[in-house]
Amino acid sequence: MIEPNKLSRWRTALPFWASFLLIPVIWISAIAGGQWILLVPLSTWWAYAVLDHFVGLNLDNAIPETPDGQLRWYILLTNAWAPVQFITLYGLIWYVSGSQTLSSLEKIGVFFGMGVISGTIGINYSHELMHQSDKLERWLADILLAMVLYSHFRSEHLLVHHRYVGTPHDPVTARYNEGFHRFYPRVLRQSLVSAFRAEQQKLARKDLPWTDKTNPFWRYWILQGSMLLLALAVGGWAGLGLFLVQAGTAIWQLELVNYVEHYGLTRKYLGDGKYEHVRPRHSWNSSQKASNWLLINLQRHSDHHYKPNRRFPLLQHHSQDAAPQLPYGYPVMTVAAMIPPLWRRVMNPRVQAWRQQYYPEITNWRPYNNAQNPAPRT
Repeated sequence: MIEPNKLSRWRTALPFWASFLLIPVIWISAIAGGQWILLVPLSTWWAYAVLDHFVGLNLDNAIPETPDGQLRWYILLTNAWAPVQFITLYGLIWYVSGSQTLSSLEKIGVFFGMGVISGTIGINYSHELMHQSDKLERWLADILLAMVLYSHFRSEHLLVHHRYVGTPHDPVTARYNEGFHRFYPRVLRQSLVSAFRAEQQKLARKDLPWTDKTNPFWRYWILQGSMLLLALAVGGWAGLGLFLVQAGTAIWQLELVNYVEHYGLTRKYLGDGKYEHVRPRHSWNSSQKASNWLLINLQRHSDHHYKPNRRFPLLQHHSQDAAPQLPYGYPVMTVAAMIPPLWRRVMNPRVQAWRQQYYPEITNWRPYNNAQNPAPRT
């Protein structure tokens, strides 16, 4: 176990700060243009896939009861990212939209790279922040999500996904044999609707209409509208278009990860609208060391669903006996997800083995495959 006094040292937290190296990388690609626009994808997907191969797994666990006071370097990391991303995004909009040396294709390429950053890092950090009770951290989460026009993710994730993961009521749980290219449009549509309904139902329990000022969708819309107007003011119509390119890329990155995290994993239906409690077995676990530095332990997703409020340095590795294991980290698995035949070849046998390991008593998986089990009680 990693002791709290070791976690409190800046050297222990330093590898997780690698994400900040992407800021000079994106500026190099914007200033140099040409093949340099590939630098961000190469520095994230490909570099960390290679690093995972050589660095291997991290199976060490921190003491879960470690207090926040010992985690200041980790908390500072996630809190600092929002202003850094904001300045970088709008600085790039100003520079790239007015550039006379970059072609239109190069400009789009730069903002594809920016979307990789705001999706891989920004949305991931917002996910960490939205789970905390501190008001500043939750506001920073909202600001990060507004920069990619995906503010409803907070409501959907906290009120729908964590409660209904692995059931037909959760849009984000990818179904067995459902390719990513079918999953993606479905989840875009259903997540927005389910997020709004969840907030509407929450207000209705207080006898309040959805139009009540406490509905966070008002905040979402104001923040997103402000981000769009600022992009237009800084870079004109070209700047607005580039902003949309990075937002679309970021959303695609997020949903690729969502697809990987729960593919084919379902909670057992107990009858009468009841499902078993969420356990580590209902998320794919991956403890590749290098990519977990970049993704602040997001790949220890089995423990996150088991203990959602646990800060990222305290997330636990679960062995094969408790949670299913991905064969590679997210950089490799998200690429595989874009190629459905390859994905099914790699993952379907693992889902079948998972079913045999944890639920040998279930003989008819068709309702689980097609999300046809009864909806859980709300």
